[in-house]
Amino acid sequence: MPAGAGSLHGTLLVPDGAGPHPALLLLAGSGPVDRDGNLPGLVNNSLRLLAEGLAGCGIATLRTDKRGVGASHAAGPEEAALLLDTYVADVALWWRALQDDPAVARAGLLGHSEGALVASIVAQAAPVDRVVLLAGAGVPAGPAILRQLADGGTPPDLVDAARAIIARLLRGEAVADVPEALAGLFRPSIQPYLASWLLRDPAAETAALRCPVLVVQGTADLQMRVADARLLAAACPGAGLLLLPGMNHVLKAPAPGRAANLAAYADPGLPLAGGLVDGVSVFVLDGLPANALAPRSIRL
Repeated sequence: MPAGAGSLHGTLLVPDGAGPHPALLLLAGSGPVDRDGNLPGLVNNSLRLLAEGLAGCGIATLRTDKRGVGASHAAGPEEAALLLDTYVADVALWWRALQDDPAVARAGLLGHSEGALVASIVAQAAPVDRVVLLAGAGVPAGPAILRQLADGGTPPDLVDAARAIIARLLRGEAVADVPEALAGLFRPSIQPYLASWLLRDPAAETAALRCPVLVVQGTADLQMRVADARLLAAACPGAGLLLLPGMNHVLKAPAPGRAANLAAYADPGLPLAGGLVDGVSVFVLDGLPANALAPRSIRL
């Protein structure tokens, strides 16, 4: 797809058999995550496996490399020019292209992690068929970042420094004096993006949706919590809530323990957690309108 100085690239996977088919645009999480759900050096193929599983259920998928990532690298702006709204605009274009494809009957959005927030924003302005929020934050990025730093064993003084930086970014201030240990997260060139992200409240964005919504969360996720999923589902009357025991943030079900959980981020051979493909496919194929989806907890 043409995109300014370069092009955006993706993979459309269409099921066998006569179409048109229902479809989902799959949105990756934060950072340089590619269309398959992989970070540099951390190949797990989570989104590729999800796309292949959904194809087996009769659902087409489009998964894309974000602007500046993978095959879309040439379309990336300077980091300081990148905003959350950049991805929102790109996803809106991708969704329109998917909806207009002759192989597609109706198109929805599935956002993973930060992609869940982007999906909620895009779906407010486009006639999206339905939305799946997969391992998304239920709180704004500031509290979520601080929680993840603390959970990951970051020393308290650095957590406090991160809290102060976030407060300044929320006030519209640039922060030059970033501790070296936090430079990867708060370097000056990424601060415009962070500032645009920090202002968004995922629960409030979800509350504005008027299409069927399914919130999906794994109980072994080290980055997001079941409480996040409950906040998102509670914000959107009629949303479904699917809790998958043992699923971690990259949609796998590793052995218990933090070490095994983190090892799954680089294990493409580990299958997706049980119930994920079935739960999403039932939601996409059932055709229920939004007011027929009663608030409930679904367990498969």
